[in-house]
Amino acid sequence: MGRVTEATNRAKNAAASKPGSKPAGDPAGDPAKTKAPGRARSDTSGTLVDAEIDELPAAEPTRVSSRRGLVYLGACLVLIGLNLRTVFSSFAAVLPEIRSDAGLPGWAVVVLTTVPVTLLGVFAPLAPVLARRFGAERVLLGAMAVLTAGLLLRPFELPGAGHLPALLAGTAACGAAIALCNVLLPGLVKRDFPHRLGLMGGLYTTAICASAALGAGFTYPVFAASGEWTAALWFWALPAAVVLVLFLPLAVRQRHPRHQAVADGVNVWRSAVAWQVTIFMVLQAMMSFSVFAWLAPILRERGVDGGTAGLIVSASIVLQMLGSLFAPALAARFRDQRAINTVVALMTGGGFALSIFGPLDFIWVWTGLLGLGQGSLTAVALTMIMLRTRDGHTAAHLSGMMQGVGYGLGSTGTLMVGQLHQGTGSFAAAGVLFLVVGALAAVFGYRAGRDRYIGG
Repeated sequence: MGRVTEATNRAKNAAASKPGSKPAGDPAGDPAKTKAPGRARSDTSGTLVDAEIDELPAAEPTRVSSRRGLVYLGACLVLIGLNLRTVFSSFAAVLPEIRSDAGLPGWAVVVLTTVPVTLLGVFAPLAPVLARRFGAERVLLGAMAVLTAGLLLRPFELPGAGHLPALLAGTAACGAAIALCNVLLPGLVKRDFPHRLGLMGGLYTTAICASAALGAGFTYPVFAASGEWTAALWFWALPAAVVLVLFLPLAVRQRHPRHQAVADGVNVWRSAVAWQVTIFMVLQAMMSFSVFAWLAPILRERGVDGGTAGLIVSASIVLQMLGSLFAPALAARFRDQRAINTVVALMTGGGFALSIFGPLDFIWVWTGLLGLGQGSLTAVALTMIMLRTRDGHTAAHLSGMMQGVGYGLGSTGTLMVGQLHQGTGSFAAAGVLFLVVGALAAVFGYRAGRDRYIGG
């Protein structure tokens, strides 16, 4: 009886945030609609946006039979997050070795660093559609299967064709899979852990940052131990496969009734505020994914050895975690976020430029400034989803707009860095580029940070 009661209570708690529902004793209904004008909510766990909020009937929590099963589910979701950035940072950590051994042309390097980010935007809109048809848990399971297959495929050498075809196909598969996970994971965390949003939201976002740090820090040591860059890339298929096996029994036993989409919330595509927030997201994504793709090659071109470069990038990403932990709470304390948006954007652009131009003796300082700024910038950009909207439906639509446009256009950052390096033979032009991008992010962050809501 206790297990049934627990599942029922979780369903009621999750339903409280769905269309047409009202929490017991709360005549106002959706708490997001009752926040005081001009005051930001301090509950930063609200940045977890439910991509399935437009479903009718409302999606039910994942079915587990006990509290131990709920803990198991939470561990699986965090472990999925721990696999969502290694594909970016692991490739960058051994890029010189891959280029030398596989004979990759310059255009191929640019494509391999750009395509996965572009696909984050291309496949993001498909995630709610697939979840409506098959269920979020099964879509996540399929995405992890594709991610594992992509990671296994990347290092293969095809007879007569070399490594390039497998690198391209495997990287594209990874980008598509990560896009689906990016969209659906926050909603599952929010739906299944309504009384532990702070804990689970923190674990989930920390896991994503940690995945980038692990990819940057451990790939080169694996290469040094094995002597093969292929082994260093294959290594990251192992944790993905483990999570796939762990999540399999949970996902396959979920029952998924027929759902349909309902239109609700304002049209974010016609909102000036939404576009300001989205462009802010584009500019931060340009810098964020360029860090994953190019910071290690930048350091190695400056004379830093591969192992040390990996440690520096890992330390920078750890500081991203600190920034992402504290920045949303700080932003939510203010009436508007113009000041913090401007400061963290300039920190990021300046830190990136100093990592290229600054004295090498202080490289830990420059990359530390970059990491703290980038983590804070990413976090406050995502926090704008909740601070600029009045209800969950509008927040979900804005999140979809930001991910589709933000990642799609944000991939041009990695593209431009690669093209500038290929054309000039150095990363100096990229340093100037990110001074400009950081300044633009400050401008749009200032405008997005004004105390206004989408839809008036």
